[in-house]
Amino acid sequence: MHQERPSSAAHAQVGPASFVSGFHGVRYQVADVARSVAFYTRNLGFEVEHQQLPAFASLSLDGCQLYLSGPGASGSRPMPDGRRQEPGGWTRVVLRVADLRACIEALKREGLRLRNEMEAGPGGKQVQLEDPDGNPVELFEPAR
Repeated sequence: MHQERPSSAAHAQVGPASFVSGFHGVRYQVADVARSVAFYTRNLGFEVEHQQLPAFASLSLDGCQLYLSGPGASGSRPMPDGRRQEPGGWTRVVLRVADLRACIEALKREGLRLRNEMEAGPGGKQVQLEDPDGNPVELFEPAR
């Protein structure tokens, strides 16, 4: 997942794209990094790659990186105009699952919070789960 893009003659001019070497990961703002690490590892199968509690943790799943930034992390500092980086929103990590209906039942048994009921469309079925800070995680079962 962390592959470097080869340089080419097409990128001879120095533009923004010439500086991008690959996808690095997804960052979520969280209030309590240890609590979020427990949530993602116990409930969704992520593995801890690195953590510097209470500020930061890096998790992985299937080659993708998830960065959890707590209030003390450099990735959580306010913007120059004063806006604070906060958890929540609608942008989300999408995890592929094999049996969404059974997965939803297991999540409910664990007392985890779902934002919606299962939705179905031509591409598959999905539901949105919330992590402890309100960040959405979409669970997606592709259509057969």
